[in-house]
Amino acid sequence: MTVAEPGSARTAAGGPRPSLTELQRTSIETRRLIMQSIHTAGAGHVGGPLSVTDLLVNLYFDRMHLDPAQPDLADRDRLILSKGHSSIALYTVLALRGYLPVSELATFDAANSRLQGHPDMTILPGLDMSTGSLGQGLSPGVGMAIGARMRGLPFHTWVILGDGEIQEGQVWEAAFTGARYGLSNLTAIVDYNKLPQYGWPHESGHTRETPIEDPGGKFAAFGWHVVECDGHDHGSIRAACDAALAHTHGPTCIVAHTIKGKGISFSEGDYLWHAKVPSAAELERALAELDAQEIALEGRA
Repeated sequence: MTVAEPGSARTAAGGPRPSLTELQRTSIETRRLIMQSIHTAGAGHVGGPLSVTDLLVNLYFDRMHLDPAQPDLADRDRLILSKGHSSIALYTVLALRGYLPVSELATFDAANSRLQGHPDMTILPGLDMSTGSLGQGLSPGVGMAIGARMRGLPFHTWVILGDGEIQEGQVWEAAFTGARYGLSNLTAIVDYNKLPQYGWPHESGHTRETPIEDPGGKFAAFGWHVVECDGHDHGSIRAACDAALAHTHGPTCIVAHTIKGKGISFSEGDYLWHAKVPSAAELERALAELDAQEIALEGRA
């Protein structure tokens, strides 16, 4: 098991990397748009999207080989958000990256919108997989990685998994297959916020226990290379992804230690914010906190 430290390698696309400050600034803007979009829609999830924000920002702005003007490039890197209920985070990052107008985020979860509650690859360019039925994202990731090898294409496939959904048996069938085929062009990232919507049944109600203990050890038992990182530190995420690409003897699992509802004081670590719509007052408070974070960031830059 490797613990990621900040690295200095270049992106898969070969260009200069954004600074860590730039990435952090993009994360703040992503969280701002997530909260605004959910408030406007009157529906959606907050906790999961906020915990996965920094991972998505890092992948799309610092890591993946892609071109928003050509979303179907054969050699583009692939991204599967297996935890599809966090779709608003993915839509927001895609918008900021140039795949769709930022203004379209206001249509999130509306009838006939391209931005449904779960990602639909048939209606929105830039999506590599329709997701939402939990536990099913790693299997197509394995298929994509095998397909890249068979076609002689250099792309890397990234799959983001929720820590709750990895209780599904299909995840471990895919883990077995990925290791058996030695898919070094495949990386699974576990958004390990340790707080699913529901826990284990108990006489007092559902508990809030960690959904699965030591996911890294379990992936390692299936033959995966395992790296751990701080899922809210862009330097740590960058180093973990560098380590995944540098490993050439099978697939890698990155265990990203995150906080559910990250970035908003009243949603952090609170399971009630798994699927809750901020009121006008809560939105105002959240935006004020994010503004303060941005001001503090500029002061350190």
